[in-house]
Amino acid sequence: MTRKKSLVSLLAALAVTATVTPALAYEAGDLIVRGRIISVDPQDDSSTVSIDGGSVPASGASVNSDIMPEVDFTYMLDPHWGLELILAYTDHEVDASGSLSGLNQIAETKVLPPTLTLQYHFAPTSNVRPYVGAGINYTHFFDSKVKGALDTPGSDLDIDDSWGLAAQAGVDIDLNDTWFVNFDVKYIDIDADAHIKDSIAADIKVDIDVDPIVWGIGIGRVF
Repeated sequence: MTRKKSLVSLLAALAVTATVTPALAYEAGDLIVRGRIISVDPQDDSSTVSIDGGSVPASGASVNSDIMPEVDFTYMLDPHWGLELILAYTDHEVDASGSLSGLNQIAETKVLPPTLTLQYHFAPTSNVRPYVGAGINYTHFFDSKVKGALDTPGSDLDIDDSWGLAAQAGVDIDLNDTWFVNFDVKYIDIDADAHIKDSIAADIKVDIDVDPIVWGIGIGRVF
């Protein structure tokens, strides 16, 4: 509750500041660059873990959150419509859950999830410019490693790349006639189909619907 009150107070203070600041009016051809700090919070749901083709009852896996910097670029097609490309990577631990929770961490992977959204900006000539967007995500998993009790000689982790939809909402609030602060939230459909091979525990598979909510705060500028 305290965190929510603090965020509301910050937004209110920025909105008051913006009312006395010349507006950064968006126009066709503008390139908007934002730098954010993002928190990637998986809303994960997994299948049961399969070992040598047999399902382990009440088992599963979960993906931990991560905080990283992000850069995104928006090209304005006209004052209201823009295309945003989001570039970042995050690092996530995977833990066994349910009946296999005693294994704790079983894997680690880096995630590169470039996401392209089509945005609609409601008030492109205002000091406070809310927007919504929807688009598509491609996620590439790399530098994936087996960890913990399953990390035996010859073990290898493979996670299939994922395609999914994305949705977002956010607001740009002017700080002055050059810079603005940005708040952004996204939902991204990401599936992680993982396969551990050649380990002492034989052939292990689990499918995880990662589906993170991505919270972001940062600053931006129009070029």
